Amino acid sequence: MKKIKIEKKILSENEKISIENSLYLSTKNTLCFNIISSPGSGKTTILTRTINKLKDKIKIGVIEGDIQTDIDAQRIKETEAPVIQINTEGSCHLSAAQVSKALKELPVDNLDLIIIENVGNLVCPSAFELGETGKIAVLSVAEGDDKPAKYPTIFAKSKALLINKIDLLEHVDFDIDRAIADAGRMNKELKIFPISAKTGEGMDAWNNWLIEEVRNIHSVK
Repeated sequence: MKKIKIEKKILSENEKISIENSLYLSTKNTLCFNIISSPGSGKTTILTRTINKLKDKIKIGVIEGDIQTDIDAQRIKETEAPVIQINTEGSCHLSAAQVSKALKELPVDNLDLIIIENVGNLVCPSAFELGETGKIAVLSVAEGDDKPAKYPTIFAKSKALLINKIDLLEHVDFDIDRAIADAGRMNKELKIFPISAKTGEGMDAWNNWLIEEVRNIHSVK
């Protein structure tokens, strides 16, 4: 029972700060997406290609989460987008408190979109709200088409799913129709984008969706 109480207390405090983050982003009229995936799915490559393609259309900032190192943050810096590094020192997810601190270090007033690249993990990050506008799941074809069925929570909670590395489809045993169908059954509103961040295939549809999401949040304000 004590363990359950401790977990509830941690989640309760995280939820409180998450709400504060959400309200803060709302007052700034800034969209925020939390990207979640297994390690090696290609999140950082997707981000760098997205930022470079959209830099003249929308202003993007990044909160980069990793257990150790700033390797991915350095790649983001090469795009000239503002980036804040968070090292969790062993934790498998980012917390709302960590994101709150990072938001204070970003030039939020000058940004249309903030993308949080969470720690590589399909399970832990899905349980911790950060104050984001929505979650984006990334699944690479090298991981297996059973991931939506085996790890349903993140796919059920996400606004969009990027199925990355489709340039490898002919080389791996991945049934893309099965993955799309399983994810769609869990979340009928899920937007699904088969892409290759390496070749650029499918990236235009993803980029156009991001632009439309930014336009929507500005029109609401």
